[in-house]
Amino acid sequence: MKVPLANLLCITVLASSGMSFPLERRGAATGKEKRVQYAAWDDVNVLAHGLLQLGQGLKEHVDKTKGQVRDITIKMKVFNFTISELGKLTQRLQEDSEALKAKAQSLEERENVVLNMSMDLREETEELLKDRKKDHERMNKLEEKVDGLMQGEGLEAANGNYSDARTIQWMLEAQNKRIDDLVERIKQQQEKLDKQNVRIRTLQNQIHMNSERSSLKREDDVHLKIPVWIQAWVKVICRHVNIFVVFWCLSAMASDCHELFLRGETTSGLFTIQPTDSEPFEVFCEMTPEGGWIVIQRRQDGSVDFDQLWQAYQTGFGNLNGEFWLGLEKIHSVSKGGNYILKVQFSDWRDEVQTINYPFRLNGKESNYSLRILGSPAGNLESSLSTEISGVPFSTRDKDNDQKNDLNCAKQLSGGWWFSNCGRSNLNGRYFVTPAPKQRHQRKQGVFWKTWRGRYYPLKTTTMMIAPAEIKNKS
Repeated sequence: MKVPLANLLCITVLASSGMSFPLERRGAATGKEKRVQYAAWDDVNVLAHGLLQLGQGLKEHVDKTKGQVRDITIKMKVFNFTISELGKLTQRLQEDSEALKAKAQSLEERENVVLNMSMDLREETEELLKDRKKDHERMNKLEEKVDGLMQGEGLEAANGNYSDARTIQWMLEAQNKRIDDLVERIKQQQEKLDKQNVRIRTLQNQIHMNSERSSLKREDDVHLKIPVWIQAWVKVICRHVNIFVVFWCLSAMASDCHELFLRGETTSGLFTIQPTDSEPFEVFCEMTPEGGWIVIQRRQDGSVDFDQLWQAYQTGFGNLNGEFWLGLEKIHSVSKGGNYILKVQFSDWRDEVQTINYPFRLNGKESNYSLRILGSPAGNLESSLSTEISGVPFSTRDKDNDQKNDLNCAKQLSGGWWFSNCGRSNLNGRYFVTPAPKQRHQRKQGVFWKTWRGRYYPLKTTTMMIAPAEIKNKS
């Protein structure tokens, strides 16, 4: 039964006042000296018990306050992300509006130019047609005159008018050439007019599409509102938290995939994170209904050689969209920020899947990235990772840190792993497509988990993921 904090304080004060002064009792009429009496041992026990309960209550209150501060920090980061996105959308809309206005103005000017050109072309075409009609009439008259002259009324008449006939023929040729030139000009002007019409239709389509996109963005902005709970938390924080702390929270980048999940990301894929005291780097986030997980290892088809040296395992290798190892330094930079869970998921060649979860801690470079399992695993399988209190360092074939004095487990089994001794598990071994090699020393080099499907069974796929321990309470 818990005693309220106020009652505990009252009991403590009363007990203290009772024990602070010795009890005095005057003697009878005999005049004997005063006798001093002290509080009984039971009173001391009551006081001590009250102080213990008071300390426990204060500890619980402090722990609860820490949790509330962490929740406030995360929600403020979410609020910061939402505000920044709103600002980006607003700026984008303004830029799009200005661009649309400029395009509309340019289109209007071009339309006016094209209309003027079209009117000029129509007038010129009409004039050319009139000239052509007149030229045809003149040609017909000249042809009749030439025919009359050529038939002649005698040789003398013909010889006398020979020069006139040549002059008329030259005039006819000049007129025909002029007509051909005019027809060619009409064709060129018509082609230009067609091109201008095509450009006008293209610009109209672009403006129409941009208008639709702008309207869709405006609708999205209308629906994108700050949740009420965020507004409430902001009001509380502004009243009780130092304003510099608020600015620091708002400017922080997401430290892991679960924080991205809390900001509203629900689709798995590549994201950039920045753990505390670390440079930003890219990770593959596996988004599940309970939260976001950072994938630190994946095996699925044998496309990447995992028999790498220490430097490669420290920095990472492979393709984040396929097979890869994230890197010991990156895993350490993420997990050192708090309590994390390691999820190991694998499947066999019948496509059956098993999962096991560990609370863990990965130490830094100074301890060769030793892995410590902090509690019992969750899942249907027995553990195949060492549970030594001091942790198990990571080993590769060029850096032997295992507990075998006469053997290098990474050389014998292939790949880098947390080898306490050779033979319990190795998810970074050689990838074998069934059927596995018949010889035992070759099967030992494969990807296996001893407590599932037997020792040295070659697994089909493996995935290792990490996430904050709080995700366990929400799953």
